[in-house]
Amino acid sequence: MKSTFVGRKDYLGILEKRIRDLKDGYRQNIAIIGDEMVGKTSIIFRFLNKFCDNRIITLYFETRPESTVSFARRFISVLLYNFLSHSAIPLQEDLGFLMRVSSKYIPVTIERINLILEGLDKRKKNNLFGDLLSLCESIYQETSKSCVVIFDEFLNLESLDAKHLYKEWSRLLISQKHTMYIIISSMKYRTKNVLAKDLSLLFGNFEVITIEPFDIPASGEYLEQRLAGVTLEPGLKNFIMHLTGGYPFYLEVVSGALLKSYQNNLSDILEDLLFESSGILHQRFSVYLKRFLDGPLGQGNGAILSLIASGQNRLNDIAHILRRSKKELNLHIGQLMELDAISRSGDFLKVNDRVFAFWLRFVHQNKISSLAFDAKSQKAAFKEQIEKMIQEFMAAAQKPLIDRMAELFRSFSDDTLQLERKRLRLAHFREIKPMELNRAGLREGLIGRSHDSLWIVAFKKDSLTEEDVAEFAKECKKYRHKLQTKVIVTLRDIDANARLRALEEKIWTWDINRLNQIFDLFSKPRVIA
Repeated sequence: MKSTFVGRKDYLGILEKRIRDLKDGYRQNIAIIGDEMVGKTSIIFRFLNKFCDNRIITLYFETRPESTVSFARRFISVLLYNFLSHSAIPLQEDLGFLMRVSSKYIPVTIERINLILEGLDKRKKNNLFGDLLSLCESIYQETSKSCVVIFDEFLNLESLDAKHLYKEWSRLLISQKHTMYIIISSMKYRTKNVLAKDLSLLFGNFEVITIEPFDIPASGEYLEQRLAGVTLEPGLKNFIMHLTGGYPFYLEVVSGALLKSYQNNLSDILEDLLFESSGILHQRFSVYLKRFLDGPLGQGNGAILSLIASGQNRLNDIAHILRRSKKELNLHIGQLMELDAISRSGDFLKVNDRVFAFWLRFVHQNKISSLAFDAKSQKAAFKEQIEKMIQEFMAAAQKPLIDRMAELFRSFSDDTLQLERKRLRLAHFREIKPMELNRAGLREGLIGRSHDSLWIVAFKKDSLTEEDVAEFAKECKKYRHKLQTKVIVTLRDIDANARLRALEEKIWTWDINRLNQIFDLFSKPRVIA
């Protein structure tokens, strides 16, 4: 089946620009981070498949736990293979062959490689990592060809028997002017620490690019391409986008199962994928869960994950339910955050992988808490829960956004939320009512009153402009309450000038992605528009 690749133009554009800059003498290293299965490697492969420049040698290197000798031989082989890849020479994946052919073009570099290999034979590994990476600059000196070295899941390099790995690398990052590094990692928390401490440099530093799931238009385009010719009930494609959160892997798995199905019954397909022990997602999550259950904190980690997945995601609620002190609870939360299982936003926690959270809630937790060994009844209960979830999503989708926002506001209870590096208090409202705005671009809104603050919220279906922000700021001045929280919600793009004007006016701007992040924290169906 032909692979489906949509969106990602911004990420591809950054890679293209940075490599163009490298040819012009400006080198900027890149760190690509993102959750597992969010499509980081797919973006790199897409770029490499389209990229062609005889002056640039690209090396994609999947790092994995292995011996230092194995790593060294593999790195050298990948380097030489890609050096020769633009020639007309039929290539063999054999190090001896690659060295013999390359010696005609880069004799000095081959001499250095021989010294490295001789040292390995004598078990001399001092400065090995640095010696390997220095081969890229050696090739440049002989050919004027720059290298782009891509380390996928680069934290696996730490398993090498290499002393002072990052210290050695840091020295090279400063001195190598013609070698660009792209590092990729699914361990976001750990990678940010490494970049902040071990690889924090004045020159040769890394530009961090965080890969996000598909947005709603890209998710819709993906499903349209994948499911062309498949008949689904109205709204089910939107539900798939809601369930998967735009993660390419889950979109591929669910749509692939639909393509193979004769009945196109989504609840049956999700049952096969998630509930059945042979299901691809059931197997993945069963293994994935074990990652967080190892060690002395494991039992508590499992309980916390299950509570967050079930919607009990406030710190105070978890402490009360588990009867744990805040200090003890924070040990578990700290570990789960380091493992990228969860993230924190003010008083709220969330499981990063939303499909994993669904599995925890409706499969794992139900199975371990069931008093009967009747798999048939468990399966029936799971299917009933899926169908209920679909119906709730469909019902919510029929409601006007202003009504859904009013329902969301009624869930606020003076908790704090971290948004855009700022803390926002979600006031417990004593009154919530609709508001008419007599403005050209803004017609409707909400007023929320608490005992000490006033929320003024406007809605814009189209793209938000600077003029809209200015008009809303004027409208807010009619209200004399000192503690105002001003919000504009839009289902489309936000103009760059509009964002700047909103910052000046101290107005929050929530696009559909930001809005859905808040709906997620309160376990409410996402808005698909």
